[in-house]
Amino acid sequence: MNKQLVRYGSTSLLVLDFIMLNVMIALSRMMFVSKIPDGYAASYMYYLVSANLAWLILSWISALYSQRAISSFEVFSKRTVQVYVVWICWLMIYLFFSRQFLISRFFIFSSLSFFAVGIAGNRFVFLGIKNYYKENLHLSKKVIILGYNEVAKRLASYLERESGNVQIVGYVDELANITELTHYPILSSMEHALSVSKELEVNEIISTITPEQDHKVFDLMHEAEAECIRFKIVPDLSYFIDRRMHIDFIKDMPLISLRSEPLEDLGNRAKKRAIDVVVSSLVILFVLSWLLPLIALLIKSESKGPVLFKQLRTGKNNRSFACFKFRSMKVNCDADHKQAVKNDQRLTLIGKFLRKTSLDEFPQFFNVFKGEMSLVGPRPHMLKHTENYAKLVDQYMIRQFLKPGITGWAQVNGYRGEIHGNEQIKDRVAHDIWYSENWSLWLDIRILFLTVYKVILGDKQAY
Repeated sequence: MNKQLVRYGSTSLLVLDFIMLNVMIALSRMMFVSKIPDGYAASYMYYLVSANLAWLILSWISALYSQRAISSFEVFSKRTVQVYVVWICWLMIYLFFSRQFLISRFFIFSSLSFFAVGIAGNRFVFLGIKNYYKENLHLSKKVIILGYNEVAKRLASYLERESGNVQIVGYVDELANITELTHYPILSSMEHALSVSKELEVNEIISTITPEQDHKVFDLMHEAEAECIRFKIVPDLSYFIDRRMHIDFIKDMPLISLRSEPLEDLGNRAKKRAIDVVVSSLVILFVLSWLLPLIALLIKSESKGPVLFKQLRTGKNNRSFACFKFRSMKVNCDADHKQAVKNDQRLTLIGKFLRKTSLDEFPQFFNVFKGEMSLVGPRPHMLKHTENYAKLVDQYMIRQFLKPGITGWAQVNGYRGEIHGNEQIKDRVAHDIWYSENWSLWLDIRILFLTVYKVILGDKQAY
């Protein structure tokens, strides 16, 4: 889809949703105005401000109005539902802790319900405009794909899914090269590509054949531009690299890397670090300030040894750091190279409880505050295990590009605790790499919520 149009759509949807939110709250208030005493106006104004602020923050965190999100109606709708549910939770928490008990419950219910209907209406209007844009031939861009090969077929499928204003006219290639039925017609050979493009009023030719493969492509490129037909080339790098790549630019110089890493961006790292500092500070001040002495007393009453267990583990860029935990085992000489297993004889009674409830991990908030760890990231391994696993899994060290986390994408997907066999460590590494390539603040928040959810329900892997 045209990028400028997507930007306009993104801004328009944001404005429409905020208008809808305030209109629906105003409508709800008008319906119950007779039940609202004059002295309660301030409470309703605070509710209005909180609702707007919450929607703004959650939309920003989840990138609800990003170009990538609104390009797909399915993704946009799903993300809208997610933000709406969290938004309601936010408002309920606000109403509870601010003790806004004077606000009519009917008003709250109606404003939430009316807004749900309103944003659903906005989404259907958006879908209608998008479909009109896609089907209107005056706005559509006609494209011919030069060459019929695996790259051309993938390109056609991508254009169908992601470019709403593109109409694929067909392929251009020698008939001798075609050995199967095609989804779009074979229009002509390379020799007549330009004349066919002019005849069918094509706006753009995209070539999956490079000039190095066929010198006629270079001549066709100049001839097409002379006829006001745009010409673009899709380079096929599968000869050198057999996986997805990420391409960035330094001015006009392309840089190819094997993966996209959102946390390479300084702004993203700053946002993640800000949340780490805020959350770890709150936990240290309001939880660990009383939890640490209490657990220390329980640990000391059962067995001799330190309250905190400090162990060197592998951190970001393969640098080691002292990872903190509440001691859950009797002091033993195997602690630095042997993982805890089910029914481990080294565990103390209080240690079993700490592990089952994940309370043993709480001192790692000190590591987060110090900047050695993050709230979310790959779990840090013992130095010996890092050395062993790096030999078993080719891409193992990629996970060390990130700060280790108290919890992670692998852990909320069932990969926690003792590792059984090579396949398990490979799956954990695959999840860690996926996290590094798909990081977002919304993903971090999702992982934190899932972690709390699993702790409350009880994780059978916690031992």
